[in-house]
Amino acid sequence: MNKFKKIDKYIKNINKIKKKNNIYIKKKFLNKNGIINKLLKNINNIKNKKCLGIKINYFKKKLLSIIKKKNKKKKNKKKINNDFFYIKKKIYKIGSKNPITLIKDKIINILYNLNFKYINSKEIEDDWNNFTALNFPKYHPSRKMQDTFFINKNYLLRTHTSSIQIRYMNKKKPPIKIFTFGKVYRNESITKTSFNMFHQIELVYVYKKISILDLKKIIIFLIKNLFFIKYKIRYRTSYFPFTKPSFEVDIFYNKKWVEIIGCGLINKKILKNVNINYNKYSGLALGIGIERIAMIIYDIKDIRELFKNNINFIKQFKSVL
Repeated sequence: MNKFKKIDKYIKNINKIKKKNNIYIKKKFLNKNGIINKLLKNINNIKNKKCLGIKINYFKKKLLSIIKKKNKKKKNKKKINNDFFYIKKKIYKIGSKNPITLIKDKIINILYNLNFKYINSKEIEDDWNNFTALNFPKYHPSRKMQDTFFINKNYLLRTHTSSIQIRYMNKKKPPIKIFTFGKVYRNESITKTSFNMFHQIELVYVYKKISILDLKKIIIFLIKNLFFIKYKIRYRTSYFPFTKPSFEVDIFYNKKWVEIIGCGLINKKILKNVNINYNKYSGLALGIGIERIAMIIYDIKDIRELFKNNINFIKQFKSVL
């Protein structure tokens, strides 16, 4: 085969050559003993040497272009991989769960052990489910306890997770043993101990002959499994429109009583609103504020720290529970 046919063959098969790696291309075609130098050898003795030279130079430029592109692609890929592993390594090294998440996970595991079922709930509620059906009549002073953010006349950012009681009991009939978790909103000033958004867990249990004794058993089980230290606890009578009787549960922390749970037996009016026979069934409801529990367990002095996304603050709480 003469040199013209050879160079035409290589040019025609340039796409096959592209698939080879740079070492192969350099060794076979561009090195001292490569095909390019062999084709150029004794070129002066060839007729139409100018035409042959143009074809060889064209092929050589193509090869150099392929090598350059492959090197650039390799360099970019290496850079991307290095950046990815650098970021991944850094996040893995310093990342941690927020104390709110740690406490939430702990409480949820406790409730699963008590055979409660998780139900998703809405952050934007209507007036009926958030207030009226829970025995907060319109224009009644009890609504002032939960001043909130209204989106329009009928819809608002929920003030408590208790609205799950109405939504779920309207669809399902006893036995009911559920809980929900999420953000709630109050139109309050932001201080070291209060915030206008916080997290709650609400549990609801409706069955035959539910009593205060059942409520106390759940509370004692929760507190025993949640806190490392044994705290003194007390029950105080309180007022919630949707429970009757109503209680607040305090623990003795840092030389003072701190409220951690609001609870009670579900008001008969609530059962009536969701068409459950209150002569046959009774129920209990219990709400827990996550931030307050987190502040006690981790000895956090300022609630605002929980929402700052300060990595130096968050990294303290790795696997504490």
